[in-house]
Amino acid sequence: MLNRRSFMALSGAALAAPALAQGSAARTLKFIPQADLTVLDPIWTTAYVTRNHGLAVFDTLYGTDARYAAQPQMVAGHTVENDDKLWRLTLRPGLTFHDGSPVLARDCVASIARWGKRDAMGQTLMAYTDELSAPDDRTIQFRLKKPFALLPEALGKVGSSICAIMPERLAKTDPFTQVTEMVGSGPFRFKADERVVGARVVYERFAGYVPREGGEPQWTSGPKRVFVDRVEWHVIPDQATAASAMQTGEMDWWEQPPADLVPTLGGLTTRITDPTGLIGCLRMNQLQPPFDNPAIRQVLLKVVDQTDFMQAVTGTDPKLIHVPTGFFCPGLPMASDVGLDVLTSKRDYEAAKTALAAAGYKGEKVVLMGASDFPSLKALADVAADMLTRAGFNVDYQVMDWGSVVQRRAKKDPIAQGGWSAFCTFWAGLDQANPAVSAFLRGTGQSAAIGWPTSEKIEALRDQWLDAPDTAARKQLAGALQRQAFSDLPYLPLGQYFNQTSYKPSLTGVLDGVPMFWNVKKG
Repeated sequence: MLNRRSFMALSGAALAAPALAQGSAARTLKFIPQADLTVLDPIWTTAYVTRNHGLAVFDTLYGTDARYAAQPQMVAGHTVENDDKLWRLTLRPGLTFHDGSPVLARDCVASIARWGKRDAMGQTLMAYTDELSAPDDRTIQFRLKKPFALLPEALGKVGSSICAIMPERLAKTDPFTQVTEMVGSGPFRFKADERVVGARVVYERFAGYVPREGGEPQWTSGPKRVFVDRVEWHVIPDQATAASAMQTGEMDWWEQPPADLVPTLGGLTTRITDPTGLIGCLRMNQLQPPFDNPAIRQVLLKVVDQTDFMQAVTGTDPKLIHVPTGFFCPGLPMASDVGLDVLTSKRDYEAAKTALAAAGYKGEKVVLMGASDFPSLKALADVAADMLTRAGFNVDYQVMDWGSVVQRRAKKDPIAQGGWSAFCTFWAGLDQANPAVSAFLRGTGQSAAIGWPTSEKIEALRDQWLDAPDTAARKQLAGALQRQAFSDLPYLPLGQYFNQTSYKPSLTGVLDGVPMFWNVKKG
């Protein structure tokens, strides 16, 4: 843990660095991220801290605007032919990787193929694709088996995992092996030589980046103009120390101040930048006992209290919480109230214990992972540990840093070999907007997202949703899918909350959406 003394020592060392390396304070943006950056590859993990890093270093073929619509980003545009089954995407000129090499269509093809093996929406796009090719240096071509109107939305999704465009030589890395060499074509270069694990991550403006012309920056779309020379992430696990660093002006921007400390940040700009919020999830390992048993998973619906979970994160301010929350983001078109009564009926721990015994639970250890350095996730895990224990589970609550959770949750091994049973996380509302983007709603077993649930019925309903002719039909199918999800329980929804971010009033141009460092100016 980085305490106040070590933080000050690190700050002093930075100030003593050569002026050429450090840059002027007026053009250095100091940011406190939600957690340490332990994984660099935005395809290998869905962790949002890695996604945020990925958006700085890598560019995407399309971006997402304030209406959640896809807009051309690396591409100049596209054409669609052959009854909507032939798509040709044309790269705009001037795209360059950080190593000086030009971005070519074959780099994009390799990057799409790698992403398409890990991301839920990427897997769907590739299942619709007969052939993905690069006929020339600037053309990316999809020959589809059947029309897929969401192709731009897939390639430009802002949620994890983003379709990060890498050089072909890196994109050919096995998607289940981490890429550690960070060569992108985004507006910032990753400074590997200045990285201090557990303390600092540094980016510098990429002078060779050419923003697209026209439009205005919204979320990840529009021109990405950079007005600072450096962005420094300072990892400060102790929340009081982070608050002090903001109050004294040592730091410029705090990504996720906890709700109980927001009142101490007077004089700073504090606001909600993502109206879709964050949705809490308890993800169970469905390859290992006891959560491989659907009847045991169902027991959790008798005891989960979403209000308890959300108030543990945000306090009692009703403006920051939405419950009950199902499997699709409230307020977006696919949100449904189907089956929500299971979350609002009386909570009954004695009934849960009886049901647990009837389901065949034999006292197997439940290893619940909690994140010590991620306050909102630690709050969720604390409530989950209490809930599971009171329901009759044999809970082994193991608290570790978030980076260790991210690494360990990828393990499919049994508990005795270092495996796990459950962990808590948040998905951004956009990542649970509909069946196409929701990674945790896939029921494809070993190839599904971490937790690896199997559900042929969920998959069949998802396929029907993708082929539905209009919004009304999709809405009806989303309700049916939510009903099935409450039966199979690929994960346990824990409620929705709205995260706040704080920054100096002299900082202008902070965009809505996820943390992005282009368009930001220091006054």
